[in-house]
Amino acid sequence: MSDRWHIGVIGGSGLAAGLTLDGAQEIEVASPFGLPSAAVTTGTLSGVRFTFLPRHGAGHALPPGAVNYRANIDVLKRCGVTDLVALSAIGSLNAAFAPGSFVAVDQFIDRTTTRAGSFFGPGLVAHVSLADPVCSRLSAALVDAARAEEAAVHNGGCYIAIDGPQFSTRAESRLYRKWGGDVTGMTGMPEARLAREAELPYAMLGMVTDYDSWRGDDAGAEASNVIEVVHRNAELARRIVARFAASLAAERTPSPIDRALDNAIMTDPEARDPQLVAKLQAVAGRVLS
Repeated sequence: MSDRWHIGVIGGSGLAAGLTLDGAQEIEVASPFGLPSAAVTTGTLSGVRFTFLPRHGAGHALPPGAVNYRANIDVLKRCGVTDLVALSAIGSLNAAFAPGSFVAVDQFIDRTTTRAGSFFGPGLVAHVSLADPVCSRLSAALVDAARAEEAAVHNGGCYIAIDGPQFSTRAESRLYRKWGGDVTGMTGMPEARLAREAELPYAMLGMVTDYDSWRGDDAGAEASNVIEVVHRNAELARRIVARFAASLAAERTPSPIDRALDNAIMTDPEARDPQLVAKLQAVAGRVLS
């Protein structure tokens, strides 16, 4: 693992579009897991290497259920990314988390049902720890950057991941609050799971766009409201990312997540599927060699 930072940014709903990277280059990167959402854009920000991938593709063409999360994480790993920051629009399930504020998510409840949630499978079984799915170091740096930009930011929150593309019913929204959910979104899972399998420290900074559907007779979440809040706060989100880049130490010290696969592989070497092993060279080559 490099002692230099290389930050991957996965952006959603316009939050990361327009990041001003020095020496920016757009590169098509192939993945054995299929097509990623788009080409990556790589360059530097405050001297730190950044590689950006738009989660929903150019022009927001991909709905949450059609995003190839495995390919997205795989291509970022192939680019040499060391750490991963996710920027997402989210709905609030917590009265204290008002639209326009940011949340550094620290836990997930996964309600998605239709997505490939692992790089591993028959012929190569692995079980990574996901008790703490977010990198506290990255998350703290994002919170500090947001506060320095005078953004309203909440340090911690439980994210309920749903399939979508519809927003939640009132009954669902109220149920998620009873479960301890603070925010809801459609893309955090399996993204966080796959980042851990790829040994990439992951943090999510979500922008609250609405109060979902739990508040009395409010109209509930509407796409027009989401777009309005995102556009109004996109420049602030970009400033937070720039501040975050400038705050990083010159040298990246190792993270325990860099070695998340050390004791995760269960399949005996002689029983491993060679085709799956070959597909996983970027994600897990460190432990499969």
